[in-house]
Amino acid sequence: MSSAIFSRWMASQKPRAHTIRRAPAFYRNLEEALDVRRKDHGLYTLIKNTWAEGATLDFCSNDSLSFGASGRLRQAFEEELARNPGAQLGAGGSRLMDGNYDYIEAVEQEIAEYHGVEAALIVGSGCDGNYAIFEGIPRPGDAIVFDDLVHASIMDGISRSLASTKVSFAHNDVDAFREALISVWDSQPLIRQAKKCVLIVVESFYSMEGDMSPLKELVQTAKEIFPGGNAQFIIDEAHSMGVVGDRGLGFVHALGLDSEIAIKTHTFSKAFGSIGGVILGSHTVKNALVNFSRSTVFTAAPAFHQVAAIRAGYALMPQTQTTVGRDNIQHLVKRLFTKITAHPIWEEATARNIISIPVSEDWEERDFQTQLVPLWTRERWGHWLTFHLDARKYSAFPVTFPVVPKGNARLRIVIHADHSEEEVDGLVAAICEWAEEMVAIEMGAAGRKVPWAARQVYALAEES
Repeated sequence: MSSAIFSRWMASQKPRAHTIRRAPAFYRNLEEALDVRRKDHGLYTLIKNTWAEGATLDFCSNDSLSFGASGRLRQAFEEELARNPGAQLGAGGSRLMDGNYDYIEAVEQEIAEYHGVEAALIVGSGCDGNYAIFEGIPRPGDAIVFDDLVHASIMDGISRSLASTKVSFAHNDVDAFREALISVWDSQPLIRQAKKCVLIVVESFYSMEGDMSPLKELVQTAKEIFPGGNAQFIIDEAHSMGVVGDRGLGFVHALGLDSEIAIKTHTFSKAFGSIGGVILGSHTVKNALVNFSRSTVFTAAPAFHQVAAIRAGYALMPQTQTTVGRDNIQHLVKRLFTKITAHPIWEEATARNIISIPVSEDWEERDFQTQLVPLWTRERWGHWLTFHLDARKYSAFPVTFPVVPKGNARLRIVIHADHSEEEVDGLVAAICEWAEEMVAIEMGAAGRKVPWAARQVYALAEES
């Protein structure tokens, strides 16, 4: 079944523009653009996952707390619906018109209290939250300094902002960050005089790298260069929400830096297994978003059922079962690192640039781990590893350009709260089995250039 799904994906990578030469230019031009992606097997297609019905084990979804897979969120959601039998499904309009309602205001207040902040604003998604922040918060004359690997929605939001200066710095490089701040200090007199602001934008956990921001060092550096307090941090906690910190409060809380951060965004489509997002900050921040953000003004308010699912997720957050799950994620990530780096093939496979896990190199020095483990490999080989893992009943998907830069292909593993040691050990064995085959192919000892699982998928694609 899974091979058939991947074979259909392979078939979709065949060039198509030449087959519609008599079609209107509108369609020909689109297919020519799509053929550029197809050339490198980079065309995205809508395929079904293989784990939802039990064909494979889920090591790819963002359901890291297993709220979705376990059924816990659905049960809590249904209980919340039962407590509100007369609720209207749609909001009816924008929050600024007739779409505001008592229930969403009550849940926002509960969320603010849970996180220990003044105010919370629920939005349709994490992306919507990032758009809203950068449309509404930066003022003319402000500067934005951001890590160059922040999420695409942050990049898009920054492009819409009123900030006069926008400076990126090399990923997680504190020295490069310092240089970026100094360049802003030197070039912007109003910022130097503390009349305008520097907004510093980073993520807590970077999902495609599997690493975390050196936030303590960044905060200290910003204080040194801007002692007037006009350097403020905006943190995207999409992937740390629920996974670390007391009661799952996230990365900032785990580091004890809540008082240093002006704005945090949390996303409910990751660990919560739901949908939506929330922006946390002061009453001033919330008022600015409501007044200045087009993404807030010109859209309908989140509907009752979405807000109910968010409330249900928060009800699960402090439960003992959730705490045990968080601890299990930490245990299993460490086990994965230990097992895979101790495997006899690992050193050679890494030396040959067949596969590597950069975040495994210093994991013992970290207080905690992310649940995100990217396996770096060569272009297209991520697809081959995906095929192999699928054949061994493990689901994980490759990440290629344009999500990551060309030449930086990888396959991302996500560890979940309900995974077991045996399941992680089995995944490690399957990865190393593929690495052994690729080493043999590299050495010319396998008698073929394409691994067996990929050959099966390619053969089915030719038949379709």
